[in-house]
Amino acid sequence: MEYYAMKIAGLDRKLPICPVNDNLSIGAFVIFGDQELTVAAAGALLEKAPEYDYLITAEAKGIPLIHEMARQHGDAKYMLARKGPKLYMRDILEVEVDSITTVKKQKLYLDGYDAAMMKGKRILIVDDVISTGNSLSAIETLVNTAGGNIVGKMAILAEGDAIGRDDLIYLEELPLFNPDGTVKK
Repeated sequence: MEYYAMKIAGLDRKLPICPVNDNLSIGAFVIFGDQELTVAAAGALLEKAPEYDYLITAEAKGIPLIHEMARQHGDAKYMLARKGPKLYMRDILEVEVDSITTVKKQKLYLDGYDAAMMKGKRILIVDDVISTGNSLSAIETLVNTAGGNIVGKMAILAEGDAIGRDDLIYLEELPLFNPDGTVKK
């Protein structure tokens, strides 16, 4: 397996290059289990973060990141857009999303309790990687529907179409790859 070496939040990491289709491969960035990187990336993002009232991310890879950001910032609560409704959720907001790392369309759900807390509040959207921006757009729709005011959109890495977007705050750029592992131009 080929790897792409990069520095993220001051730490050296090797990302496995994985095929998405016959013409595209990506550097797989998985924050799960990498406590050192989670802590470092959370701190680095908070240094760049605008003032906010609540953080939100989509299930699942953004969870350890916003948990650590909330812990470092002293936040008592953060929000989560779930991939499936749970029994305890009431007055659920729902949106459909098409993600580059997911085979089929999925939906994101926001608990009505969290939606009510967001109304009129400054909301910072956070994710591990932003690529096509589809997951980001879905979370934006949930926040807007709830009446929250989006003050920023952040990620550890920007990939593909997300690179260079002036509405995103991110730590590093992750290129896309050809099937042979070379960087796409």
